Amino acid sequence: MRSLPPPTRSLRALLGAFLAAFAVIGTLMTAPTPAQADTTICEPFGSTTIQGRYVVQNNRWGTSATQCVTATDTGFRITQADGSVPTNGAPKSYPSVFNGCHYTNCSPGTNLPAQVSSISSAPSSISYGYVGNAVYNASYDIWLDPTPRTDGVNRTEIMIWFNRVGPIQPIGSPVGTATVGGRTWEVWSGSNGSNDVLSFVAPSAIGSWSFDVMDFVRATVARGMAQNNWYLTSVQAGFEPWQNGAGLAVNSFSSTVNTGGGSGGPGNPGTPAACKVSYATNVWTGGFTANVTVTNTGSSAVDGWKLAFTLPSGQRITNSWNATVTPASGAVTASGTGHNAQIAPGGSQTFGFQGTYSGTFAQPNGFSLNGTACTTA
Repeated sequence: MRSLPPPTRSLRALLGAFLAAFAVIGTLMTAPTPAQADTTICEPFGSTTIQGRYVVQNNRWGTSATQCVTATDTGFRITQADGSVPTNGAPKSYPSVFNGCHYTNCSPGTNLPAQVSSISSAPSSISYGYVGNAVYNASYDIWLDPTPRTDGVNRTEIMIWFNRVGPIQPIGSPVGTATVGGRTWEVWSGSNGSNDVLSFVAPSAIGSWSFDVMDFVRATVARGMAQNNWYLTSVQAGFEPWQNGAGLAVNSFSSTVNTGGGSGGPGNPGTPAACKVSYATNVWTGGFTANVTVTNTGSSAVDGWKLAFTLPSGQRITNSWNATVTPASGAVTASGTGHNAQIAPGGSQTFGFQGTYSGTFAQPNGFSLNGTACTTA
């Protein structure tokens, strides 16, 4: 059989082009999708969206010097932070990422504002990146207001200081320590002239943490600085720099607010109530027991009752009965169990616990039943 002649140059070129096209198509089909380019913001109040659900904001208001933040797929970093301000005054800015509403800027798909009494849990996770050549705090902010407002200044600001570098301090004055979310915090309370501020300051730097925002909300309600019929409007994670700050980063941030858990559900404060509390103790050296009676002085039943109060410094609960009491020290909440979760009008429920103490024994005050302050018998 006679062999076929070799392909001509034009035919070889056509075949080569065909094979090259196939290679390009194969590359497009198998190559990973390129990551979205980072977005840099230098406008004082500029913002952008990340993850399709959170807002990154530059939020520079305390200086005219340039500040720029670069939003990443999971958080942001400060890429330029010129100038400084006195450390005995307000910071330069609060670059941050948030879930909720801030001065009419609401994150996509958020269910905030939400009434505190409707929130069963609000899990959040944060990872920070720190630098050493700046004066700043790493602050997680929780905003509460009596109304479901999406603009302006809220009534109460909760600040969680994950880190503090330099000669700076929270607003107000120290009021002791508290255990919230399983950690011990220095607690400061005061006002900045526009809103009340309750700050929980870590004794040493925390790089990352997953926690329930509602633990801090409940601790704030127990101190009388918010009520369960108020609204959670936003949660925010970022930095307050006084000097420099370039390189500071929120590596990752997540926030979820779970609502509609039902009366008496986990973390749900239940229905509001009028109440009276009696607190009887038996004290010995280094230990004590407390029997607590909660009376419903209102005209309707209280479902899913939760009694919040703060144990004096040095006291720690070792066991309890007829209620679940958490955490073991600091701002605690006693919750009715299945058989005694309701208090009828004019009725009462009694629970107790045993604990240890150091120093001088004292009784707590400031009891609050489902967000309503109680009288004491």
